[in-house]
Amino acid sequence: MVALIEAAKEASFPAEIVLVISNRPAAAGLLSARAAAVATAVVDHAVYGENREAFERAVQTVLGAHRVDLVCLAGFMRLLTPWFLGHWPGRLINIHPALLPAFRGLHTHARALAAGVRIHGASVHFVVPDMDCGPIIAQGAVGVGDDDTAETLAARVLAVEHRIYPAALALLAAGRVKIVDGRCQIEGSRAPDACLIVPEN
Repeated sequence: MVALIEAAKEASFPAEIVLVISNRPAAAGLLSARAAAVATAVVDHAVYGENREAFERAVQTVLGAHRVDLVCLAGFMRLLTPWFLGHWPGRLINIHPALLPAFRGLHTHARALAAGVRIHGASVHFVVPDMDCGPIIAQGAVGVGDDDTAETLAARVLAVEHRIYPAALALLAAGRVKIVDGRCQIEGSRAPDACLIVPEN
């Protein structure tokens, strides 16, 4: 979230961060957003108990009040219902700490190490009803070393996330990303269907 706010401070960035909304009143991101003079809102999911749709309707109302055009999830650990997703087709994206389609879900770094992979990374993708299955907009990779732990790997992947999420948002906000036959097509890419690949520094 902070990486998106910082990127959007550049005059050339094609998106403005107009709101940071959290389902957790004590989320640290709210303080960071306020410090950057970005509007914040809280819709506490605990207030709604098991009624997911009531929670999402409240979120939708807040987003509408702030005239939000695109939604970027960052650390939002709840699955969204088809009702909510139906309001944001092609306008809701997420960052995931793995090279999708590998390691969907939680504990991605430990799972990558257990699987013995030599390349790991992060992906920005559109959100669809199936978890971590939406078309991929951008990916960035890191090498996995023999002495890596889940913590050291997570730190390097986080640095990649901070590069690829602003890049993916910029492409989407500039109208350069289209979904064709379930895959992302980026205007100006050499391949007919391709995501942005961001190399490790």
